[in-house]
Amino acid sequence: MESLFITYKSSTIHYCKAGHGKKILLCFHGYSQSSSVFSFIEKKIENDFTIIAIDFPFHGKTIWNEGLSFTAGDLMEIINQIINEHSLPKTKMYLLGFSMGGRIALSMMQQIPDKIEKLLLIAPDGMKVNIWYRFATQNKIGNKFFKTTMQHPAPMFGFLKTVNKLGLVNPSVFKFVTYYINDKKVRDDLYKRWTTMRSFKPKIKKIKSIIKENKISVRLLYGEFDKIIRVERAEKFMKGMEPFCRLRIVSTGHYLLIDANADAILKMLKN
Repeated sequence: MESLFITYKSSTIHYCKAGHGKKILLCFHGYSQSSSVFSFIEKKIENDFTIIAIDFPFHGKTIWNEGLSFTAGDLMEIINQIINEHSLPKTKMYLLGFSMGGRIALSMMQQIPDKIEKLLLIAPDGMKVNIWYRFATQNKIGNKFFKTTMQHPAPMFGFLKTVNKLGLVNPSVFKFVTYYINDKKVRDDLYKRWTTMRSFKPKIKKIKSIIKENKISVRLLYGEFDKIIRVERAEKFMKGMEPFCRLRIVSTGHYLLIDANADAILKMLKN
């Protein structure tokens, strides 16, 4: 994939571009990832699509100088700037979002349904309200508490160890959260990233209505053994949406952006 940069306001946005097809595929990466994670599908779809994958604020090589705020409006302006930069056709776009990127893709569905041809969600965040994320990012008190906890994590770490010993938290989730608490830089990044992306709040009931009204095809790819984003969320989302949604489950955990799934992703994009 070609590594490129554009200037947006006072920030420098990094993105990757690949392929030369007439269809535009926007790829949104997961938390702590970058646009390069989509390189595994480049050879599979280069004749069908032009891939545009953007590094979100405080991710990858993007240098974000607009404070702790990033909106759907910002993202759309960046996308339009990239499309104009490469003289790409202004046709309906395909969205592919993994994990956190799935939440971004769902939120964009609310903003620009008339510009979306198909939505591919891979183990997406955003289908279920996370009360802790909402508390930490959606109000001043919660965000202040979140910031203080990231600066002084010892009490929270002690609490997590206790509930883990009592068997009140999934071991995989405990391991996942512990990783983000033990390292100062990782904690700082977590605070900045969560806070900056807080405006992407998909309203699932509204999105389902939009999908049905606009007859937008939705494809869902989940890992059978995923303990972070469970397949039950997809099954609930699909109720009443059967004419528009198809679900595929593969024998893996949360991380699905691998060579073994490239053919399945291409098939879901095309059918």
